[in-house]
Amino acid sequence: LALALALPCVALENGLARTPPMGWMSWERFRCNVDCQTDPRNCISEQLFFEMADRLAEDGWRELGYEYINIDDCWSAKQRDTTGQLVPDPKRFPSGIKALADYVHARGLKLGIYGDLGIFTCGGYPGTTLEHVKQDAQTFAAWGVDMLKLDGCYSSAEEQAKGYPEMARALNATGRPIVYSCSWPAYQGGLPPKVNYTMLAEICNLWRNYDDIQDSWDSVLSIMDWFFTNQDVLQPAAGPGHWNDPDMLIIGNFGLSYEQSRSQMALWTVMAAPLLMSTDLRTISPSAREILQNRLMIQINQDPLGIQGRRIVKEKSHIEVFLRPLSQAASALVFLSRRTDMPFRYTTSLAKLHFPEDAVYEVQDVYIGKIIGALKTADNFSVIINPSGVVMWYLRPMALLVQPWHVVRQQAPGRGFRPALL
Repeated sequence: LALALALPCVALENGLARTPPMGWMSWERFRCNVDCQTDPRNCISEQLFFEMADRLAEDGWRELGYEYINIDDCWSAKQRDTTGQLVPDPKRFPSGIKALADYVHARGLKLGIYGDLGIFTCGGYPGTTLEHVKQDAQTFAAWGVDMLKLDGCYSSAEEQAKGYPEMARALNATGRPIVYSCSWPAYQGGLPPKVNYTMLAEICNLWRNYDDIQDSWDSVLSIMDWFFTNQDVLQPAAGPGHWNDPDMLIIGNFGLSYEQSRSQMALWTVMAAPLLMSTDLRTISPSAREILQNRLMIQINQDPLGIQGRRIVKEKSHIEVFLRPLSQAASALVFLSRRTDMPFRYTTSLAKLHFPEDAVYEVQDVYIGKIIGALKTADNFSVIINPSGVVMWYLRPMALLVQPWHVVRQQAPGRGFRPALL
Protein backbone atom coordinates (compact mmCIF):
# COMPACT_ATOMS: atom_id res chain seq x y z
CA LEU A 1 0.00 0.00 0.00
CA ALA A 2 2.90 2.35 0.70
CA LEU A 3 3.98 1.94 -2.90
CA ALA A 4 0.56 2.91 -4.14
CA LEU A 5 0.41 5.92 -1.85
CA ALA A 6 3.65 7.14 -3.33
CA LEU A 7 2.16 7.08 -6.82
CA PRO A 8 0.36 10.15 -8.15
CA CYS A 9 -3.38 9.56 -8.02
CA VAL A 10 -4.28 10.05 -11.65
CA ALA A 11 -7.70 9.01 -10.73
CA LEU A 12 -10.14 7.07 -12.65
CA GLU A 13 -11.93 10.15 -13.81
CA ASN A 14 -13.07 8.21 -16.81
CA GLY A 15 -16.68 9.37 -16.44
CA LEU A 16 -17.87 5.76 -16.31
CA ALA A 17 -20.11 3.78 -13.95
CA ARG A 18 -21.97 6.84 -12.71
CA THR A 19 -24.56 4.34 -11.51
CA PRO A 20 -23.79 0.74 -10.48
CA PRO A 21 -23.02 -1.38 -13.57
CA MET A 22 -25.67 -3.90 -14.62
CA GLY A 23 -25.33 -7.00 -16.72
CA TRP A 24 -24.46 -10.68 -16.78
CA MET A 25 -21.32 -12.52 -15.69
CA SER A 26 -20.30 -16.12 -16.30
CA TRP A 27 -18.46 -17.11 -13.13
CA GLU A 28 -20.87 -18.17 -10.39
CA ARG A 29 -23.10 -20.24 -12.67
CA PHE A 30 -20.60 -21.61 -15.22
CA ARG A 31 -17.27 -21.37 -13.33
CA CYS A 32 -14.26 -22.78 -15.20
CA ASN A 33 -16.09 -25.42 -17.23
CA VAL A 34 -13.82 -25.81 -20.27
CA ASP A 35 -15.03 -29.27 -21.31
CA CYS A 36 -16.75 -28.31 -24.54
CA GLN A 37 -16.55 -31.84 -25.85
CA THR A 38 -18.91 -33.39 -23.30
CA ASP A 39 -20.76 -30.22 -22.21
CA PRO A 40 -20.81 -27.86 -25.21
CA ARG A 41 -23.88 -25.96 -24.00
CA ASN A 42 -22.41 -24.92 -20.64
CA CYS A 43 -18.67 -24.60 -21.23
CA ILE A 44 -16.78 -21.28 -21.31
CA SER A 45 -16.86 -20.64 -25.04
CA GLU A 46 -17.84 -17.92 -27.48
CA GLN A 47 -21.11 -19.78 -28.07
CA LEU A 48 -22.16 -19.29 -24.43
CA PHE A 49 -21.53 -15.53 -24.68
CA PHE A 50 -23.23 -15.23 -28.08
CA GLU A 51 -26.31 -16.91 -26.60
CA MET A 52 -26.34 -14.80 -23.44
CA ALA A 53 -25.96 -11.64 -25.52
CA ASP A 54 -29.01 -12.73 -27.54
CA ARG A 55 -30.99 -13.25 -24.36
CA LEU A 56 -30.03 -9.84 -22.92
CA ALA A 57 -30.98 -8.17 -26.19
CA GLU A 58 -34.20 -10.06 -26.89
CA ASP A 59 -35.76 -10.82 -23.50
CA GLY A 60 -36.17 -7.31 -22.13
CA TRP A 61 -32.95 -7.13 -20.07
CA ARG A 62 -31.09 -4.54 -22.13
CA GLU A 63 -33.92 -1.99 -21.96
CA LEU A 64 -33.84 -2.22 -18.15
CA GLY A 65 -30.11 -1.43 -18.02
CA TYR A 66 -28.53 -4.89 -18.04
CA GLU A 67 -25.92 -4.04 -20.65
CA TYR A 68 -22.65 -5.81 -19.82
CA ILE A 69 -21.83 -9.36 -20.92
CA ASN A 70 -18.81 -10.26 -18.79
CA ILE A 71 -16.40 -13.09 -19.53
CA ASP A 72 -14.76 -14.34 -16.35
CA ASP A 73 -11.76 -16.64 -15.88
CA CYS A 74 -10.64 -19.50 -18.18
CA TRP A 75 -11.20 -17.81 -21.55
CA SER A 76 -7.59 -17.65 -22.70
CA ALA A 77 -5.12 -20.11 -24.14
CA LYS A 78 -2.67 -21.60 -21.65
CA GLN A 79 0.22 -19.59 -23.13
CA ARG A 80 0.70 -16.08 -24.49
CA ASP A 81 1.65 -15.85 -28.17
CA THR A 82 5.19 -15.21 -29.46
CA THR A 83 4.74 -11.44 -29.07
CA GLY A 84 3.73 -11.89 -25.42
CA GLN A 85 0.08 -11.10 -26.12
CA LEU A 86 -2.86 -12.82 -24.42
CA VAL A 87 -4.88 -14.90 -26.86
CA PRO A 88 -8.26 -16.62 -26.42
CA ASP A 89 -8.41 -20.39 -26.44
CA PRO A 90 -8.53 -21.18 -30.19
CA LYS A 91 -10.93 -24.11 -29.85
CA ARG A 92 -13.41 -22.43 -27.52
CA PHE A 93 -13.17 -18.90 -28.97
CA PRO A 94 -12.33 -19.58 -32.65
CA SER A 95 -13.70 -16.20 -33.83
CA GLY A 96 -11.58 -14.25 -31.33
CA ILE A 97 -12.56 -11.69 -28.71
CA LYS A 98 -12.81 -8.81 -31.20
CA ALA A 99 -15.50 -10.67 -33.13
CA LEU A 100 -17.35 -11.41 -29.89
CA ALA A 101 -17.16 -7.73 -28.91
CA ASP A 102 -18.51 -6.74 -32.33
CA TYR A 103 -21.40 -9.20 -31.91
CA VAL A 104 -22.19 -7.83 -28.45
CA HIS A 105 -21.94 -4.20 -29.59
CA ALA A 106 -24.24 -4.86 -32.55
CA ARG A 107 -26.92 -5.82 -30.03
CA GLY A 108 -26.56 -2.58 -28.07
CA LEU A 109 -24.56 -4.28 -25.31
CA LYS A 110 -21.03 -4.05 -23.88
CA LEU A 111 -18.36 -6.69 -23.33
CA GLY A 112 -16.41 -7.29 -20.14
CA ILE A 113 -13.31 -9.46 -19.76
CA TYR A 114 -11.25 -10.93 -16.92
CA GLY A 115 -7.58 -10.62 -16.06
CA ASP A 116 -5.46 -11.33 -13.01
CA LEU A 117 -2.60 -9.32 -11.56
CA GLY A 118 -0.33 -12.29 -10.98
CA ILE A 119 1.67 -15.07 -12.57
CA PHE A 120 -1.56 -17.00 -13.20
CA THR A 121 -5.28 -16.32 -13.03
CA CYS A 122 -7.15 -18.08 -10.23
CA GLY A 123 -8.01 -20.82 -12.76
CA GLY A 124 -4.39 -21.31 -13.80
CA TYR A 125 -4.35 -19.30 -17.06
CA PRO A 126 -1.74 -16.65 -17.93
CA GLY A 127 -1.84 -13.69 -15.56
CA THR A 128 -1.01 -10.03 -16.10
CA THR A 129 2.34 -9.59 -14.37
CA LEU A 130 3.61 -6.03 -13.98
CA GLU A 131 5.60 -6.08 -17.23
CA HIS A 132 2.42 -7.02 -19.14
CA VAL A 133 0.04 -4.42 -17.67
CA LYS A 134 0.40 -1.88 -20.47
CA GLN A 135 0.37 -4.50 -23.22
CA ASP A 136 -2.76 -6.20 -21.87
CA ALA A 137 -4.60 -2.89 -21.47
CA GLN A 138 -3.82 -2.10 -25.11
CA THR A 139 -4.92 -5.59 -26.19
CA PHE A 140 -8.24 -5.30 -24.39
CA ALA A 141 -8.84 -1.85 -25.89
CA ALA A 142 -8.00 -3.07 -29.39
CA TRP A 143 -10.47 -5.93 -28.98
CA GLY A 144 -13.24 -3.48 -28.07
CA VAL A 145 -13.59 -4.48 -24.42
CA ASP A 146 -15.77 -2.20 -22.24
CA MET A 147 -15.02 -3.52 -18.74
CA LEU A 148 -12.06 -5.23 -17.11
CA LYS A 149 -12.23 -7.25 -13.91
CA LEU A 150 -8.68 -7.61 -12.55
CA ASP A 151 -8.33 -10.39 -9.99
CA GLY A 152 -5.44 -10.88 -7.56
CA CYS A 153 -4.51 -14.57 -7.41
CA TYR A 154 -0.79 -15.44 -7.42
CA SER A 155 0.34 -11.89 -6.67
CA SER A 156 1.97 -10.28 -3.63
CA ALA A 157 0.69 -7.28 -1.69
CA GLU A 158 3.55 -5.23 -3.18
CA GLU A 159 2.68 -6.26 -6.72
CA GLN A 160 -0.96 -5.40 -6.11
CA ALA A 161 -0.05 -1.99 -4.65
CA LYS A 162 1.90 -1.19 -7.77
CA GLY A 163 -0.13 -3.03 -10.39
CA TYR A 164 -3.71 -1.95 -9.66
CA PRO A 165 -2.97 1.80 -10.02
CA GLU A 166 -0.72 1.04 -13.00
CA MET A 167 -3.58 -0.72 -14.81
CA ALA A 168 -5.86 2.27 -14.15
CA ARG A 169 -3.32 4.51 -15.89
CA ALA A 170 -2.80 2.00 -18.70
CA LEU A 171 -6.53 1.70 -19.38
CA ASN A 172 -6.97 5.47 -19.40
CA ALA A 173 -4.00 5.81 -21.77
CA THR A 174 -5.69 3.57 -24.37
CA GLY A 175 -8.31 6.25 -24.99
CA ARG A 176 -11.06 3.64 -24.86
CA PRO A 177 -13.64 3.97 -22.07
CA ILE A 178 -13.18 0.78 -20.02
CA VAL A 179 -14.89 0.29 -16.65
CA TYR A 180 -12.29 -0.98 -14.19
CA SER A 181 -13.25 -3.55 -11.55
CA CYS A 182 -10.54 -4.35 -8.98
CA SER A 183 -10.29 -7.25 -6.57
CA TRP A 184 -7.53 -5.49 -4.61
CA PRO A 185 -9.33 -4.86 -1.30
CA ALA A 186 -10.60 -8.47 -1.14
CA TYR A 187 -6.98 -9.68 -1.09
CA GLN A 188 -6.07 -7.23 1.67
CA GLY A 189 -8.90 -8.12 4.06
CA GLY A 190 -11.23 -5.39 2.87
CA LEU A 191 -10.65 -2.97 5.76
CA PRO A 192 -8.32 -0.16 6.86
CA PRO A 193 -5.50 0.32 7.54
CA LYS A 194 -4.56 -2.15 4.79
CA VAL A 195 -7.22 -0.76 2.45
CA ASN A 196 -7.39 2.97 1.75
CA TYR A 197 -10.85 3.51 0.28
CA THR A 198 -10.27 7.18 -0.48
CA MET A 199 -7.38 6.22 -2.70
CA LEU A 200 -9.19 3.21 -4.14
CA ALA A 201 -12.06 5.39 -5.34
CA GLU A 202 -9.53 7.30 -7.43
CA ILE A 203 -8.19 4.13 -9.05
CA CYS A 204 -11.13 1.78 -9.65
CA ASN A 205 -14.78 2.09 -10.74
CA LEU A 206 -15.83 -0.85 -8.57
CA TRP A 207 -14.06 -3.30 -6.35
CA ARG A 208 -14.59 -6.64 -4.71
CA ASN A 209 -14.19 -6.24 -0.94
CA TYR A 210 -14.93 -9.69 0.38
CA ASP A 211 -15.40 -13.42 -0.35
CA ASP A 212 -16.77 -14.89 -3.57
CA ILE A 213 -20.48 -15.57 -3.47
CA GLN A 214 -21.63 -19.20 -3.57
CA ASP A 215 -25.04 -20.56 -4.52
CA SER A 216 -26.50 -20.54 -1.01
CA TRP A 217 -28.45 -18.36 1.41
CA ASP A 218 -25.66 -18.79 3.99
CA SER A 219 -23.26 -17.19 1.51
CA VAL A 220 -25.63 -14.27 0.84
CA LEU A 221 -26.04 -13.69 4.60
CA SER A 222 -22.30 -13.87 5.30
CA ILE A 223 -21.59 -11.26 2.63
CA MET A 224 -24.44 -9.06 3.81
CA ASP A 225 -23.31 -9.29 7.44
CA TRP A 226 -19.74 -8.35 6.57
CA PHE A 227 -20.86 -5.34 4.54
CA PHE A 228 -23.28 -3.99 7.13
CA THR A 229 -21.05 -4.76 10.12
CA ASN A 230 -18.41 -2.62 8.41
CA GLN A 231 -20.78 -0.04 6.97
CA ASP A 232 -19.12 2.91 8.70
CA VAL A 233 -16.00 2.24 6.62
CA LEU A 234 -17.63 1.02 3.41
CA GLN A 235 -20.66 3.26 3.00
CA PRO A 236 -18.77 6.55 2.52
CA ALA A 237 -16.51 4.92 -0.10
CA ALA A 238 -19.34 4.33 -2.58
CA GLY A 239 -20.73 6.86 -5.01
CA PRO A 240 -21.02 7.74 -8.70
CA GLY A 241 -18.03 6.24 -10.49
CA HIS A 242 -16.81 4.05 -7.58
CA TRP A 243 -18.80 1.23 -6.00
CA ASN A 244 -18.45 -1.51 -3.39
CA ASP A 245 -19.16 -4.85 -5.09
CA PRO A 246 -20.61 -7.63 -2.88
CA ASP A 247 -20.41 -9.99 -5.91
CA MET A 248 -22.91 -11.50 -8.31
CA LEU A 249 -26.66 -12.00 -8.12
CA ILE A 250 -27.34 -15.74 -7.85
CA ILE A 251 -31.10 -15.40 -8.37
CA GLY A 252 -32.34 -18.02 -10.83
CA ASN A 253 -29.88 -20.74 -9.83
CA PHE A 254 -30.34 -23.57 -7.32
CA GLY A 255 -29.47 -22.37 -3.82
CA LEU A 256 -32.04 -19.66 -3.03
CA SER A 257 -35.74 -19.99 -2.34
CA TYR A 258 -38.17 -17.50 -3.85
CA GLU A 259 -38.17 -15.42 -0.67
CA GLN A 260 -34.37 -15.50 -0.41
CA SER A 261 -34.08 -14.45 -4.06
CA ARG A 262 -36.27 -11.42 -3.38
CA SER A 263 -34.12 -10.68 -0.33
CA GLN A 264 -30.84 -10.75 -2.26
CA MET A 265 -32.22 -8.38 -4.91
CA ALA A 266 -33.52 -5.94 -2.27
CA LEU A 267 -30.33 -6.00 -0.18
CA TRP A 268 -28.03 -5.55 -3.19
CA THR A 269 -30.22 -2.66 -4.33
CA VAL A 270 -30.10 -0.95 -0.94
CA MET A 271 -26.29 -1.42 -0.96
CA ALA A 272 -26.05 0.39 -4.32
CA ALA A 273 -24.33 -2.76 -5.57
CA PRO A 274 -23.57 -3.60 -9.18
CA LEU A 275 -26.33 -5.86 -10.51
CA LEU A 276 -24.36 -8.56 -12.31
CA MET A 277 -26.47 -11.67 -12.77
CA SER A 278 -24.83 -15.08 -12.97
CA THR A 279 -27.53 -17.48 -14.06
CA ASP A 280 -28.61 -19.30 -17.22
CA LEU A 281 -30.76 -16.73 -19.01
CA ARG A 282 -31.78 -19.38 -21.55
CA THR A 283 -33.70 -21.36 -18.93
CA ILE A 284 -34.44 -18.82 -16.17
CA SER A 285 -37.80 -19.27 -14.42
CA PRO A 286 -40.55 -16.65 -14.79
CA SER A 287 -40.42 -15.92 -11.04
CA ALA A 288 -36.64 -15.29 -11.04
CA ARG A 289 -36.98 -13.11 -14.14
CA GLU A 290 -39.75 -11.11 -12.48
CA ILE A 291 -37.50 -10.36 -9.48
CA LEU A 292 -34.53 -9.35 -11.65
CA GLN A 293 -36.66 -7.25 -14.01
CA ASN A 294 -38.51 -5.28 -11.32
CA ARG A 295 -38.49 -1.74 -12.76
CA LEU A 296 -38.91 0.13 -9.48
CA MET A 297 -36.14 -1.95 -7.88
CA ILE A 298 -33.79 -1.09 -10.75
CA GLN A 299 -34.77 2.58 -10.55
CA ILE A 300 -33.81 2.56 -6.86
CA ASN A 301 -30.53 0.71 -7.52
CA GLN A 302 -29.65 3.20 -10.27
CA ASP A 303 -30.56 6.31 -8.26
CA PRO A 304 -28.32 9.15 -9.51
CA LEU A 305 -27.24 10.26 -6.01
CA GLY A 306 -25.47 6.94 -5.61
CA ILE A 307 -25.64 6.84 -1.81
CA GLN A 308 -25.10 3.36 -0.36
CA GLY A 309 -27.68 2.34 2.22
CA ARG A 310 -27.12 1.25 5.80
CA ARG A 311 -28.58 -1.16 8.35
CA ILE A 312 -30.36 1.02 10.89
CA VAL A 313 -32.12 -1.54 13.12
CA LYS A 314 -31.28 -5.03 14.43
CA GLU A 315 -34.07 -6.45 16.57
CA LYS A 316 -33.89 -9.32 19.04
CA SER A 317 -36.79 -10.77 17.04
CA HIS A 318 -34.33 -11.27 14.13
CA ILE A 319 -35.87 -8.49 12.07
CA GLU A 320 -33.45 -6.03 10.49
CA VAL A 321 -34.20 -2.71 8.80
CA PHE A 322 -32.12 -1.06 6.09
CA LEU A 323 -32.40 2.44 4.66
CA ARG A 324 -31.09 3.93 1.45
CA PRO A 325 -31.50 7.70 0.84
CA LEU A 326 -32.51 8.56 -2.73
CA SER A 327 -32.78 11.66 -4.87
CA GLN A 328 -35.67 14.13 -4.44
CA ALA A 329 -35.79 13.35 -0.69
CA ALA A 330 -37.14 9.86 -1.37
CA SER A 331 -35.83 6.74 0.34
CA ALA A 332 -35.96 2.96 0.22
CA LEU A 333 -36.63 0.84 3.29
CA VAL A 334 -36.01 -2.90 3.46
CA PHE A 335 -37.42 -5.02 6.30
CA LEU A 336 -35.62 -8.39 6.41
CA SER A 337 -36.66 -11.41 8.47
CA ARG A 338 -33.85 -13.75 9.46
CA ARG A 339 -36.37 -15.97 11.18
CA THR A 340 -36.95 -19.55 10.04
CA ASP A 341 -40.33 -20.25 11.62
CA MET A 342 -43.30 -18.35 10.20
CA PRO A 343 -44.31 -14.93 8.84
CA PHE A 344 -43.66 -12.22 11.43
CA ARG A 345 -45.66 -9.06 12.03
CA TYR A 346 -43.24 -6.20 12.67
CA THR A 347 -44.59 -2.92 14.02
CA THR A 348 -42.71 0.37 14.05
CA SER A 349 -43.02 3.97 12.82
CA LEU A 350 -40.99 6.25 10.60
CA ALA A 351 -40.30 8.33 13.72
CA LYS A 352 -38.63 5.31 15.34
CA LEU A 353 -36.55 4.98 12.17
CA HIS A 354 -35.47 8.62 12.65
CA PHE A 355 -37.28 10.11 9.67
CA PRO A 356 -37.91 13.88 9.80
CA GLU A 357 -40.74 14.95 12.09
CA ASP A 358 -44.11 16.10 10.75
CA ALA A 359 -43.48 14.71 7.28
CA VAL A 360 -45.93 12.69 5.20
CA TYR A 361 -44.80 10.05 2.72
CA GLU A 362 -46.42 8.21 -0.14
CA VAL A 363 -45.41 4.57 0.33
CA GLN A 364 -45.12 2.09 -2.51
CA ASP A 365 -44.44 -1.63 -2.06
CA VAL A 366 -41.53 -2.34 -4.41
CA TYR A 367 -42.39 -5.97 -5.13
CA ILE A 368 -46.17 -5.72 -5.25
CA GLY A 369 -46.11 -2.32 -6.96
CA LYS A 370 -49.10 -1.19 -4.91
CA ILE A 371 -49.14 2.33 -3.48
CA ILE A 372 -50.04 1.90 0.17
CA GLY A 373 -50.94 5.56 0.62
CA ALA A 374 -49.99 8.44 2.87
CA LEU A 375 -47.98 7.71 5.99
CA LYS A 376 -47.13 10.30 8.64
CA THR A 377 -43.81 10.05 10.43
CA ALA A 378 -45.53 9.53 13.78
CA ASP A 379 -47.95 6.81 12.58
CA ASN A 380 -47.36 3.25 13.69
CA PHE A 381 -47.51 0.67 10.89
CA SER A 382 -47.01 -3.08 10.58
CA VAL A 383 -45.42 -5.20 7.88
CA ILE A 384 -45.69 -8.98 7.64
CA ILE A 385 -42.35 -10.47 6.59
CA ASN A 386 -41.94 -14.08 5.48
CA PRO A 387 -39.04 -16.19 6.86
CA SER A 388 -35.77 -15.21 5.10
CA GLY A 389 -37.85 -12.76 3.11
CA VAL A 390 -38.21 -9.01 2.80
CA VAL A 391 -40.75 -6.26 2.53
CA MET A 392 -39.34 -3.32 0.57
CA TRP A 393 -40.82 0.16 0.45
CA TYR A 394 -40.19 3.19 -1.72
CA LEU A 395 -41.10 6.40 0.12
CA ARG A 396 -41.66 9.80 -1.50
CA PRO A 397 -42.29 12.91 0.62
CA MET A 398 -45.77 14.39 0.10
CA ALA A 399 -46.06 17.23 2.58
CA LEU A 400 -43.67 19.67 4.23
CA LEU A 401 -40.36 20.09 2.48
CA VAL A 402 -37.98 17.41 3.67
CA GLN A 403 -34.35 18.44 3.39
CA PRO A 404 -32.90 16.55 0.39
CA TRP A 405 -30.51 13.75 1.29
CA HIS A 406 -27.72 15.16 -0.82
CA VAL A 407 -27.64 18.36 1.23
CA VAL A 408 -27.12 16.50 4.49
CA ARG A 409 -24.97 13.77 3.01
CA GLN A 410 -21.86 15.85 3.57
CA GLN A 411 -22.13 15.36 7.32
CA ALA A 412 -19.82 12.53 8.24
CA PRO A 413 -21.63 9.26 8.90
CA GLY A 414 -20.47 8.30 12.35
CA ARG A 415 -21.54 5.73 14.87
CA GLY A 416 -24.37 7.98 16.04
CA PHE A 417 -25.86 7.61 12.58
CA ARG A 418 -29.37 8.86 11.98
CA PRO A 419 -30.85 8.24 8.53
CA ALA A 420 -31.85 11.87 8.13
CA LEU A 421 -28.23 12.86 8.63
CA LEU A 422 -26.49 10.75 6.02
